Amino acid sequence: MKLLTAEQIHSWDTYTISHESISSIDLMERAANACTDYILQTLTQKKAFKIFCGKGNNGGDGLAIARQLINRGINVNIYIIEFGAVGTNDFQANLQRLHELTTNIHFIQSEEFFPEISKDDIVIDALYGSGLNRPLKELSAKLVEFINQSSASIITIDIPSGMFTDKSSKDYAIIKAQTTLTFQCLKLCFLVAENAAYFGNVELLDIGLHSQFLETINSTLQLTTQEEIRTIFKSRPLFSHKGKYGHALILAGNKGKMGAALMCAHASVRAGAGLTSLNIPETFFNIVHTVLPEAMCQAREEALDFEKINAVCIGPGLGTKPSTTELLQKVLQQFKMPLVIDADALNIMSQNKYLLSEINEDSILTPHPKEFERLFGEAENDFERINMALERSIKNNVIIVLKGQYTLVAKQGKGWFNTTGNAGLAKGGTGDILTGIITALVAQHYQPLDAAVLGIYIHGLAADLALETQSMESMTATDVVNGLGKAFKSIVSD
Repeated sequence: MKLLTAEQIHSWDTYTISHESISSIDLMERAANACTDYILQTLTQKKAFKIFCGKGNNGGDGLAIARQLINRGINVNIYIIEFGAVGTNDFQANLQRLHELTTNIHFIQSEEFFPEISKDDIVIDALYGSGLNRPLKELSAKLVEFINQSSASIITIDIPSGMFTDKSSKDYAIIKAQTTLTFQCLKLCFLVAENAAYFGNVELLDIGLHSQFLETINSTLQLTTQEEIRTIFKSRPLFSHKGKYGHALILAGNKGKMGAALMCAHASVRAGAGLTSLNIPETFFNIVHTVLPEAMCQAREEALDFEKINAVCIGPGLGTKPSTTELLQKVLQQFKMPLVIDADALNIMSQNKYLLSEINEDSILTPHPKEFERLFGEAENDFERINMALERSIKNNVIIVLKGQYTLVAKQGKGWFNTTGNAGLAKGGTGDILTGIITALVAQHYQPLDAAVLGIYIHGLAADLALETQSMESMTATDVVNGLGKAFKSIVSD
């Protein structure tokens, strides 16, 4: 599913109006109806509403919602921020309709006109929508801060006022909503951590925008859906043997960090690699044979052996001593196919930046934000970090998996955001599981980009399914790897 820019979102409205012979005000009415229906379905009791509107089309949405609520017997007061300019045509038309229905329409010309907001009120924010192109200042900023200081429940329409759709709003005045009712598609602003305190629970409302519009545009970013995952996933034919599903070699683990190696290998086995081998210090062989008998071992002390190896990952629990730096250098020199590079291997690279130029094409790097920062430099905000990942995927000709709630896969300047997973993954070891899954998929001859996108989706889905028996607090990395079977099954059965 394509992620649209603010400009493309508004073009979608225009396209719908021209291709469905619907007027803009009727499309606004359709959007308002979707909001009103949601609000009334979720209310447990009648409450008083205070609706704050700007004079743009977002404000027009707010006026239409106000009218619909009044027609259903709800107590509504409307507050319009006043700068002396006339509103958009649809705003003015809805204002006229509202004047015929109520006198509870107030104009805010200064702070003196700010109304008292009770904790029992429901505030609807319809001040500024996705068309906002500059930070809120003066009266607008003060009104947002005033609303935020109230104890009322806040519902925002389309996007919290003060938030930009596809660039950073960090340190600006933004409405802090408990619920955001957005239209037709998720926006990039809802996928970044820096905005999480403002949009609350995001509800996606279908307002019937013309679906063919998406075929007319190009998008750098997209969301990964289950439908797209099904086109990537390869089911196994009846006549199969382990040789068809590759041999994964995992260079991981060291004294005090063997758990990372074992979890990574366990995930590789569970994710379908025909064979999985661990390259570890020989002193730990017995642990592997006892805990994970499905895996084979290759001694760290011996010469590297890539014969009949289809996928290699390096990093989990490896350590960053000079000996492991030499090991990484040898792997880069001797294994000529795409690598999966994680954890300590990324830390080694951050200390030896010249190694970035020696990475095989289409290798998969899996940094969390701090590892990414050490590798590629600091970013001022989440949006800059996303753009940096896209740019570095081109410059270094690699696939970057930037981990987070909506993990980003970047390749050649394009990005795919994952849509599975939950906060239970914020635990040690879950990254090692992800690395093992991706490595197993590469071993099974998935293209590296497909392996990354599918691996992340499966990883997050297993965590979601683990919530059937665990809480986010109690979930462990082992719960995730044990849930891989259900996750793979659900791709084809749901």
